[in-house]
Amino acid sequence: MLKEPGILAAIACNLDADILAAAFPLLAEGRVEAIEWSFDTRYWAEQLPSWFAELLDTYAAQNRLLGHGVFFSLLSGRWSAEQRQWLAHLQRLAAQFSFAHITEHFGSFTGQNFHSGAPLPVPYTPTTLRIGQDRLRRIYEACQCPVGLENLAFAYSLAEVQHHGEFLAKLLEPVNGFLILDLHNLYCQLHNFSVSYETLLALYPLDRVREIHISGGSWAESALVPGQKIRRDTHDAGVPEEVFELLARTMPQCPHLKYVVLEQLGSGLKTEASHTRFRHDFRRMARLVKQCRTGWPTPPAQSFRPLHPHQPGPVAEDAQLHAQQAQLSHILESAPSVAEAQRQLQASALAATAWQPETWEPHMLETAVRIAQKWKG
Repeated sequence: MLKEPGILAAIACNLDADILAAAFPLLAEGRVEAIEWSFDTRYWAEQLPSWFAELLDTYAAQNRLLGHGVFFSLLSGRWSAEQRQWLAHLQRLAAQFSFAHITEHFGSFTGQNFHSGAPLPVPYTPTTLRIGQDRLRRIYEACQCPVGLENLAFAYSLAEVQHHGEFLAKLLEPVNGFLILDLHNLYCQLHNFSVSYETLLALYPLDRVREIHISGGSWAESALVPGQKIRRDTHDAGVPEEVFELLARTMPQCPHLKYVVLEQLGSGLKTEASHTRFRHDFRRMARLVKQCRTGWPTPPAQSFRPLHPHQPGPVAEDAQLHAQQAQLSHILESAPSVAEAQRQLQASALAATAWQPETWEPHMLETAVRIAQKWKG
């Protein structure tokens, strides 16, 4: 029996014609060693096409199918009917397909409608920790496989960036969960807050990294600070050179790394040139993975499953947090200018609380307004 490679080169492969067209030659050549499926992005598809289900089954049979959630809104203060439906949907899929693991995004959504919002940070408080830990336990109960979280690209302040890794580790502890270290998200923070790679990486629990994401994004000009460019995690372009450099530097520091995933949205794969670039990026990523796994040491066993059984209890909620999140969403989605958003925040229930809007960088608040109003539109 052949030994399983230490790290697998994967793609985010969803039921999207543009993604599939770009990825098909790689799949046909047998180059894709695992696939990550965003299982909650196609609620309108009551039944998967048989050919796509067969693709998922093929990878699941080799323990190489990764489930990636987008819309759960892990840190929302109120438990919703949509979250219950999400978990029920996951439970059905986990019975149908054998997932190697399930992951979700950090943060809570702007907007009041499921599938219509943008994931943004929350304050790192005992309340948000309690809610996040409760939600992760419920995800594990639904899927019965390792559960992980992805680091967030967006932050309002340098202090958030500096404490993000520590808070992720605390969230994951009760389920013995793992981290998706998204290197483009890291690249966004390196640029937007002028922090060094060494400083930032040291703040993350690298022994919990089981998966790495790489992707591309875009630049946005700040209207507040002439010449200031904001790096955005829009997933609609090829992988920057800097992110490949981050990949080569980061993989050797993650002893339990198992999957490296290339992501790109179908909206950025509309031309043959973009398809060619996508395949070029994958092949380059795969070469780096192969180089790293040559002589890859066998780390101590880490199942990333809960170490202790958990009995479900009452759902964790917080009415004050929910009210603050709803007020923040309304301000971000409706403010006609950043100055007006700042004024409303200073007069809101978020002022002088753990949210600390007084410390938010103006160009990042400007970005949050753009994100929220784009999603609302």
